[in-house]
Amino acid sequence: MPYVNIRVAGTLSKDQKAEISAGVTEVISRVANKPASSVLIFIDELPHENIASAGQLLQPPAK
Repeated sequence: MPYVNIRVAGTLSKDQKAEISAGVTEVISRVANKPASSVLIFIDELPHENIASAGQLLQPPAK
């Protein structure tokens, strides 16, 4: 059973999560020859302040 963990800074809408999940499932199913029903996806939404790049904490996008 393939497990996929996707981490994003900030939040995604339910529609975005659904589209990402469908796309990732399709690719894994096709490339790894696994049934789509066996693909398990976890989407972790993290606050920008919990992620750093080049030693600097990420800033949330301007609203």
